[in-house]
Amino acid sequence: MPMPSLSRWTMSYFAAALGCLLAAEGLAMLGIGYPAAGMSEPATLMLVHLVAIGWLSLAMAGALLQFVPVLAARPLASPYLALPTLMSLVAGLLLLCAGFATLAGWADVPLGLLPLGGLSLLGGLLLLVVMLCRTLAGLRRLDPFAGIIRGGLACLALTALGGAAFSTILSGRGGALGAFGTLLPGGLPFHALLGFGGWLGLIAFGVSYRLFAMFMIAPEPSGGRMNLLVTAAGMGLVLAAAGLGAPTVGLDGGSGLVATVSLLLALATGFYGRDMLTLYRSRRRKALEVNMLASLPAFAALGFGIGALPIALIAGAGEGFVAAASFLLVFGWLGGLTLAQLTKIVPFLTWLEAYAPRIGKGPAPRVGELLAARRPLVWFALYYGGTVLGSGALACGATLGFRLAMTLALAGTAGIAAEFVRVRRLSQVKAADRPPPHERPRLLLARADERSLSHDDPPRTQPHIRHARSPRC
Repeated sequence: MPMPSLSRWTMSYFAAALGCLLAAEGLAMLGIGYPAAGMSEPATLMLVHLVAIGWLSLAMAGALLQFVPVLAARPLASPYLALPTLMSLVAGLLLLCAGFATLAGWADVPLGLLPLGGLSLLGGLLLLVVMLCRTLAGLRRLDPFAGIIRGGLACLALTALGGAAFSTILSGRGGALGAFGTLLPGGLPFHALLGFGGWLGLIAFGVSYRLFAMFMIAPEPSGGRMNLLVTAAGMGLVLAAAGLGAPTVGLDGGSGLVATVSLLLALATGFYGRDMLTLYRSRRRKALEVNMLASLPAFAALGFGIGALPIALIAGAGEGFVAAASFLLVFGWLGGLTLAQLTKIVPFLTWLEAYAPRIGKGPAPRVGELLAARRPLVWFALYYGGTVLGSGALACGATLGFRLAMTLALAGTAGIAAEFVRVRRLSQVKAADRPPPHERPRLLLARADERSLSHDDPPRTQPHIRHARSPRC
């Protein structure tokens, strides 16, 4: 399968995402947000959005802009929208955080920044949806992978619309929304389920089916097995969408509907876990690389978190237990898996940028040689250790313990980010094997020309990587 050119802005997305994660961990370490503050307090909402939008959504968007064209075997549609999307998302997040800071009493800026931030985020996310949906337009509608990605993008659109409405309500202008001004607080749990479970979780499921099979050289699960996941997750997310809109017609979804959605998502996760286990067992690459080794704790966090969350909701457990299960899913599963796969994606894209044009012209190290062999695992041990301790501290209501745990997670994240900088600088490669300085990768911006990816360009202008030699992943 020919591979399209590099996405020019993917590394910028990753850098912005890692910056937001470090900021969120630093604020949590300082005692800002839950559990020092309530779940619905502005400080907690700031942290949640730094993680959900700033960290996970930006990282997911950057990866999708690069890999959806590869997995769909066609160029990225409207690649010129990548930079406006990034700018709109970052600006919207900053405006949203400024509004939350005003609500918390930390700053004195107009509350009108909240709806402005919500609109900026809505615009950026819709631009992302347009690019990816146009890229997927050529895939068969019954393709399970396409179904998962389209379902995740639909959840993203609903989450963005709900978030824009919430920001308007919090600014005191909810009356202008009519019936939508009643979305808070009843729609908030479903907003979170659509965002974390639908957009981030479902997309993570779909992408990992293709990428894990590629990275481990394993046969991809059959469409029938993937359809079971699509059905279970689809039912749960349709109910979540109904729960989000229920307050507009005078209904209250209630905790029962939240628990039902969680159970359906847990069932979908069971199908996903079975397929991932099959991939691991049937892989031809027996020696697991850093990205797959570091993903194993993320799968464990997914199993524990998705099993504990419905039980805590049905049993009426305290807020701390629900927070602990949610934290395990967000930081352990989504965050851990994202960081783990970046240890493969960043070296892979760097190799394509630095060495693919030099095939047959000079030395070309393996992709794995761009990253230190074992040092990243130390940083992952700190990150996952902090996540597990943080989840336990939330369950026990130990505020100081949670802050100490986040210190470990912050140290691990900073170490992983430093490894990515070393990869982009080719620090692990022998000096003799590095390309000339003017051909080396930039830290935040790929040298690739995205104009070659446009659907409007004639086929002869779309360069493909030659297959004379593989990157030897």
